[in-house]
Amino acid sequence: MELIKKERLNQLFDLYSNLLTKYQIEVFEMYYYDDLSLNEISEYYKVSRNAIFNLLKRVETILEDYETKLGLLKKYNQIIKICEENKNAITNKIIQIIED
Repeated sequence: MELIKKERLNQLFDLYSNLLTKYQIEVFEMYYYDDLSLNEISEYYKVSRNAIFNLLKRVETILEDYETKLGLLKKYNQIIKICEENKNAITNKIIQIIED
């Protein structure tokens, strides 16, 4: 999986994981955070490798659907961009607040 896609999925998971089931969260974390293979996860849950693959694809679709509907990652990225573009102005305002 390409790094950009994996990073996006991790960001979406951070934002929307509370909307997933416990099982979906566990499998996602095992695959993406613990770096377990599909076979290792399927053996742990005693299900087929294909079942785990399908679950991960379903979670990916669910996360993308939440982002389409709620747009939290898009808004977050816009805020970060504005902060980066205005770093000096923001820093000066913070210093001014601290000094007052």
